[in-house]
Amino acid sequence: MNHSIEQNKEYFLQQFDYIDENIKELTNLYISSTPVPERIKHFFNLYILEVEELLKDNNKKKIISSFPKVYIGTKVTVWYEEDQEAEDYVICYPEQSDPDTGFISFLSPVGKQLLLKNINEKLLLKIPTGEVPVTIKEITYGGSLLMEQKHSKEA
Repeated sequence: MNHSIEQNKEYFLQQFDYIDENIKELTNLYISSTPVPERIKHFFNLYILEVEELLKDNNKKKIISSFPKVYIGTKVTVWYEEDQEAEDYVICYPEQSDPDTGFISFLSPVGKQLLLKNINEKLLLKIPTGEVPVTIKEITYGGSLLMEQKHSKEA
């Protein structure tokens, strides 16, 4: 089994430390990138609660094999209804963002809209040119992709 897949539970546990250690900077990024009417009070607390629930639901399992929602570190396949095509995004931390290769920050406009959405959920994705109807088709662990991206940037 792929070593990075075996560590997927650890990846989600480490998110608690990452958010805790960077909460001031992340909160400033969240506030500066989110219009006032769209801001969610206690955004990071809500996210932590969702990750805790994911870990609790997978308590007895060695790895998390299915993801009911989009989390940081997951790859999400979005189906664009009008174009009848899919696009994959890896939801990542701001410093890992590389939109040209599909790595989008969970604090980016699209990342925030996808974060914590459910598999098969339909939503209107707000983009600069308007709103596009999409469906969340698949959610998988993206940790191995994040590791590959990290190594390619270091090379």
